[in-house]
Order: sequence, then C-alpha cells, then structure tokens
Amino acid sequence: MITFKELKERTARVSVVGLGYVGLPLAVALSEHFEVVGFDISTNRVTQLERGEDRTGEVEEATLRAAKLRFTCLPEELSECHLHIVAVPTPIDKFRSPDLTPVRSASKTVGQQLSPGSVVVYESTVYPGLTEEICVPILEEQSGLTCGKDFFVGYSPERINPGDKEHTLQTIVKVVAGQTPAVTDLLDQVYSSVVTAGTYRASSIKVAEAAKVIENTQRDLNIALMNELATIFDRMNIDTLEVLEAAGTKWNFLPFRPGLVGGHCIGVDPYYLTFKAEALGLHPQVILAGRTINDSMGKFVVDSTIKWLIRADMKVRGARVGLLGLTFKENVPDLRNTRSVDLVDEFEDFGVKVLVHDPMADPAEAMEEYRIKLVELSELRKLDALVLAVSHNDYRKLRLREIKSWFRDPANALIIDVKGFFNPAELEAEGFLYWRL
Repeated sequence: MITFKELKERTARVSVVGLGYVGLPLAVALSEHFEVVGFDISTNRVTQLERGEDRTGEVEEATLRAAKLRFTCLPEELSECHLHIVAVPTPIDKFRSPDLTPVRSASKTVGQQLSPGSVVVYESTVYPGLTEEICVPILEEQSGLTCGKDFFVGYSPERINPGDKEHTLQTIVKVVAGQTPAVTDLLDQVYSSVVTAGTYRASSIKVAEAAKVIENTQRDLNIALMNELATIFDRMNIDTLEVLEAAGTKWNFLPFRPGLVGGHCIGVDPYYLTFKAEALGLHPQVILAGRTINDSMGKFVVDSTIKWLIRADMKVRGARVGLLGLTFKENVPDLRNTRSVDLVDEFEDFGVKVLVHDPMADPAEAMEEYRIKLVELSELRKLDALVLAVSHNDYRKLRLREIKSWFRDPANALIIDVKGFFNPAELEAEGFLYWRL
C-alpha cells in the first residue's frame, strides 16, 4: 500500500476527483504538501480553474493562482496517482431517492485508472454501507483488482459549509476511517497535514458514514421544529423571532431559526438515511416528519403573502411580486436544491407574476436548471409585494425609501421577510406592511 512517506516526498501523487465546493479547497490545501492532480468531468470548470477563477467563491483568486497543482478532465491522468479522494455530489432524484449517478461514475473512472497499492477515500455524503457495498464492487470490476489485497478504501466525510469563511477545511475536525488500521493511519497523516483542528479516527467506514449523514439530519429536524413553531405562532399572531430571542436567554436553548431548507446537504442528507432504513424494513417517522415540514414552508410563505394581499384589497391574479434571492443560502452562487424555486412555483399557481433578482446566481444556470429569468433591480417596479428569500450582503445596501419606490401603491407596500432580514421598527416607521417567518 502507498505510504505517507512516498506522498510527502512527492514520489507518489494524490488525486482529487470532483472540484466543486468540497474538492477544490481540499485540492488547493493538499497541494501545499503533496503532488496533486485535480480532476473534474467539466471542461469548462477545468478551464476556469486553470485561469485562476473559482465561480464558487470558496478559494480566493490569488490563492488559486499560486497553488501548485494540475487541473485536468482527462481520466488517464489519474493513473499517475495512488491516493484518490472522491468528492463528487450525492443528490436526490425527483422521487427524493438517492441519486448515485455521480458517485458511481466517479468510482468507474477511478477504477479504470487504479493501480496496485492505491487507496481510494470517499468524501461524498452517503448512507452507511454505501462505500463498501456500492463503490468497492465498481472499483474491483473496472480495475480487475481485489479490494483489501491490491487496493484499499477509506471514508472521510466532507464538512464544508459554503460561504463560511470562519468554519473552513482547516478549522473543522476531520473524521477519518479506513478498512484497515493502516489505511486509517495514512488518512490521519494526510488530513492532519492540512486540518489544523485535528482529526477523529472512527472505528469503521460505516461509523464515519453514519456520523456524516446524521449531522445534517439533526440540523434538519431542529429547523423543522422552528418551522412548525412559526406556523403555530403565526396563527396566534405572535412574532416567532421575538419568541426565540426571549427563549434564547436560557443557556441551553439552541439558536435555530425557521426558514427554507435547501442546498446539497441539510435538505438532501436525511433522504439517504431514510432510504437505507426503509431498505431494512424500517420506517423512520421523526426524520420524514421533519422533511415534510421543511418541504412545505414554501407553500406556507406564499399562502401567507396571498392572505396579506387580500387583506390590503389587492388583486391576486396578475399581481407582481419581487423575489430577492434564488440561491440556496446567502452569499453563495450555488443553486442546487434551492427552495426559493418553491416560492416561484407556488406564486405562479395563483397567477402571480414573479420577478426574481439574485446578485450571486448565474443567469444562464438559473434559466437552464429552473427556467427562471433573473432580472435587474431596476426591473423591480410596480410591485404589489416584495419577498426577501435569501439574505445576501448586497441587499444590506438597499435603502427603505428606495425599496418603497418599487411598489405600485406605496401606501400598501408589502414586504414578506423569510429571513428576518429587516428591522420591523424601521419598516413600520416608513409605512410598510410587514410579515416575517
């Protein structure tokens, strides 16, 4: 098996397969200590990275340009590597079942280039058992090698939080697990080279896989509780955020907030766990209940908006609603599994015209993925309501008097604040109608 000494002396190479939010920061960090090949199937992505451009914003341009690593979309260049780190997405399909296409494809690509003594470690979020039950057979079939004899596997779950400059690869403890103690030792040494927060050695690959998938399941459930409370308090005419601020004065009250739950982690990972549970004949009620609540929040926000329009004696069909924010979270350009599209779909069911603005999103991607045309701020005019869905920093530059000029009837300027972004007292002083989740 490949040794840490060989990697450190650069007589053996590391490959990072998948150069997105997870893979690129890892490849750049590892390149400071090892010989690294960064692989991605997208020729456009590779071309951008070679120019020193990262559309995800996870790696600074200067850092990327200074990094000493090779980017490629040619699978045969992986044959030069002996430690392969797979960091491809693991999405869900339209039926909310795991879509293993990317991880299967990556396994096939790596397998075809695998040489004896290699180690393949997966960072993609999966259900417990997937690495050994799904990925290993593909690697063996494509390589003609035997796992545990000719090559070895490990698992080290990614913990990247897109757009977070405080909790980064270097500052988050890295869980590592190998199929043998020697593999765990190797992964421990490799990741310890770049992760200053240290590592945690899990007892098995399945334990590490399970640990990852429940991290976001726990967050999903906590947010679901907040969302359910928000629907209850709304019926009682109580401001949810005021309640949470009051409750938060107790030392052990957790600071979760209601909201739309999208993205490629929190809104996806629980389905990987429930998929595996149901395959075992179990029906996880709490996890799926949380998913049901969170997936329903787009409808709740739109229904609340429609009620406010009716109360203001405004026509619903043909109304114009501005939507600020399309990406799945603030200050990132990632549109994967964004729940802002739920708002667009629900509004359009009522015959409402929705004008979507987002300073971070790629207009071409928005059109390709969701058939949504992004507009400029100057086009948000003659509005009947404005919905703040994603709290990008760019929106902090907006002035309330400017926003009020966007409305058809300034006396009935309705703001729907999904993120608790605006100051209610300031809105009241400016004469806005206001509702927040």
